[in-house]
Amino acid sequence: MSARILVVDDIEANRRLLQAKLEAHYFTVMHAENGQQALDVARAELPEIILLDVMMPGMDGYETCAKLKADPRTSFIPVVMVTALSDAEDRIRGLDVGAEDFLTKPVDDFALMSRMGALMRYNAVASELRQRQANGLKTGAVDVISEEELNRPARVFIVDDNPRTSLRMANMLRDGGHVATTLLEAGDMSNLGDLGVDIMIMSLSSQAFDPLKLCAHFKMTEATRAISIILVCDQSERTKAGKGLDIGASDVIISPVDRQELLARVRTQARRSRYIDLLRKRVDRGLELSVIDQLTGLYNRRYMVNQLQQLMHRAVMGGKPVSVLMCDIDHFKSVNDTYGHDVGDEVLVEVAGRLRENVRPMDVVCRPGGEEFLVIMPDTPGDLACAAGERIRRAVASKPFKVSGGRREISITLSAGVSTIAGEQDTMADLTKRADMALFQAKSAGRNRVESIAA
Repeated sequence: MSARILVVDDIEANRRLLQAKLEAHYFTVMHAENGQQALDVARAELPEIILLDVMMPGMDGYETCAKLKADPRTSFIPVVMVTALSDAEDRIRGLDVGAEDFLTKPVDDFALMSRMGALMRYNAVASELRQRQANGLKTGAVDVISEEELNRPARVFIVDDNPRTSLRMANMLRDGGHVATTLLEAGDMSNLGDLGVDIMIMSLSSQAFDPLKLCAHFKMTEATRAISIILVCDQSERTKAGKGLDIGASDVIISPVDRQELLARVRTQARRSRYIDLLRKRVDRGLELSVIDQLTGLYNRRYMVNQLQQLMHRAVMGGKPVSVLMCDIDHFKSVNDTYGHDVGDEVLVEVAGRLRENVRPMDVVCRPGGEEFLVIMPDTPGDLACAAGERIRRAVASKPFKVSGGRREISITLSAGVSTIAGEQDTMADLTKRADMALFQAKSAGRNRVESIAA
């Protein structure tokens, strides 16, 4: 997997060195020699990852990173600070302005490639979700997640067989407002789903289990795949930590663990996982809105057409017959004229509810538009469809509708027409036209009845 990397450094030799390391692994490298140029290139080219030097004249790396993260056009691009500084305060400051990680000069090849791999996996998920949202799913139904939601306390599970270090990290997290549970407190790891764990902190020095095998297990298991894993290692375990990143871990902390760095990294991982969750919700909500009628919650015409075509095709290929029930609320115009459109909407919602309550799980209940409803009944011959239509008709007429907050009751009935697929030459237009004709026949015969027309 390759990616386009923006390298930002005011010293050309440093830029060329990173370029050589990255191009040896087939990355495409872009350059910027100061903060403003980095902002311009990032906005124009949208690189997958930015390697940003901290010590630059004028606008330093911290200010540049803060501006990148504040701009909606570039806020999603992971930033890795590259610096000769190694103090915890410098790292924390970078994480506070939104950087995903630090690389210390001289940049170690293995650490660089491991970090690129971890960030590219994150980018692959985020980019796919953003692309799916952009391709026609911009419904506006899901608001931008609030900063309060992004920064809410994380639920952290600490996997370390050393009671002293695990309790020390747990206390750091608890003092920072997070919910922390240690493996020694929980006894085992069987209830991570019940605990609602966001982040797992795993010590590579543990002797009671193989941390890398455990990391691989969690990343292969559906229930725990979304949990961010932060590895804790000492300097001698850096190669092992790199393997952990390759397996799917999200971050590494060098021991002894600094409190401020731990809190900053936990916050960063929590924000990233919640950003992914937000994108998934947007896509899922967009997909739902594309097939759901927003007033009644029934399927809309688009979904109805798709499902009916598939079920008719299955029927002519040797499957059981499919029938449709077309329903229309009697005298609905007078409801709107007498009580207003708000009451009319309440009636539509209640009719939809009674329809759902009186069909089988396999039936597809749709609202093509207005006061018209259509029920697709798979594996159903005409006589059974008529019986189902009669059951629905009685359910609607059996008791008055309470509207206007329950202050008023009105009687509602509906008429329905049934048709059943007649053979392989029968089209969807033919099927629905016969149902419509049967519905018209029911209306003409006095309403509040079910009629059917054979092909």
